[in-house]
Amino acid sequence: MPELPEVETVVRGLRPALEGKRIARVEARRTDLRFPLPDRFADRLTGRTVTEVVRRAKYILTRLDSGETWLAHLGMSGRFTVSPGATATSGQAGHNSGWALPEKHDHVIVEMADGGRVVFNDTRRFGYMDLIPPGGEADSSHLCAIGPEPLSRDFNPAYLASVLRGRKTPIKSALLDQKTVAGIGNIYACEALWRAGISPRRSAHTMTGQRAARLVDAVQSVLEEAIEAGGSSLRDYVQTDGELGYFQHNWAVYGREGEACPKCGDDDAKPCRIRRIVQSGRSTFYCSQQQR
Repeated sequence: MPELPEVETVVRGLRPALEGKRIARVEARRTDLRFPLPDRFADRLTGRTVTEVVRRAKYILTRLDSGETWLAHLGMSGRFTVSPGATATSGQAGHNSGWALPEKHDHVIVEMADGGRVVFNDTRRFGYMDLIPPGGEADSSHLCAIGPEPLSRDFNPAYLASVLRGRKTPIKSALLDQKTVAGIGNIYACEALWRAGISPRRSAHTMTGQRAARLVDAVQSVLEEAIEAGGSSLRDYVQTDGELGYFQHNWAVYGREGEACPKCGDDDAKPCRIRRIVQSGRSTFYCSQQQR
């Protein structure tokens, strides 16, 4: 499933195509994705001007001049692709006859008044969309229980120590809990714990002082680098222009079971290999010598 860097990359790709522009036509090619689409979904988007496109955790929030917010979650295989704006060729506002024909899994097609097009494709249909009423984001069932953004000032060592106080769950599981911190998934939890030198088995309540500071710094640095690289392309994820993300080439431990730890090296006298364990049904990759 795309994690925070992948979703942030998609948001940055959608902004030039949507922000400040009017939606001319929406085609919902089915009535449901993972869940049913909202009532009058296409009608409520059509004619609206997009005021802002932002990310919250793993959600894409497209805010409209009506006050409503179009919420989208990519699920496991959802992706947005953008065709740049061009002069309309058929006389119909927002329609460009040069667009490719819709593919089988192109479920939502959004045509912009400037001739651009945004398409949501989802092979497995685990993604979903909703329309949040004006002023309703804070109370939305999708968003109301989510923790602070990891790249914000609210995510700091003092906060982390406080929210994990008394929690005996493994720190890896705590990082995946969206109530603790927003948007971190399995890949980046493994990578951040390795950077911080913290065992994924360590009890969450021990994240205090310098240990908490190391972990906050590691989470932020790995996310920032992943965003810069366009995220990690794993299975279905691509950017809005169809390009792959490249951060998977920088993974230190994720998916590298049996390989040498980049910090420990490959000294035959002290063999060190990345291990894989299963925590809460998810694969965890770590170095038992470097991470304590």
